[in-house]
Amino acid sequence: MINIIAYASLLYLVQLLLPNFLKVGTGQKQRSLKALKNLGESLPIFLALAILSIITVANENTLLALYWLIARIIFALIYVTGLEIKNKTSESLGSDRQISRSIVWTISIGILIGMTKNLL
Repeated sequence: MINIIAYASLLYLVQLLLPNFLKVGTGQKQRSLKALKNLGESLPIFLALAILSIITVANENTLLALYWLIARIIFALIYVTGLEIKNKTSESLGSDRQISRSIVWTISIGILIGMTKNLL
């Protein structure tokens, strides 16, 4: 579990630095900032559940934590690349619907709920 926590922290660091390497006007920079904000909302909950899993020896959460990390990586890739978005420029207005991104996000939230359930 400690390795997964370290990789989740590394994912945050990568997403934190990523906007600095993306071109303005492509939309990727703005989407990467939104993906970072989203991860920032989910990461504290994950970290709390992961640490509680270590303390309570909830070993069944280790695999769920790995699945959460994989889901968050996929989420970031879908978001930043703009998969399913027709107008990928920064001038794109509106919510820019991405069904696959929403599905992956829902899965990651379901995993957090499963981790919580295993702690009860």
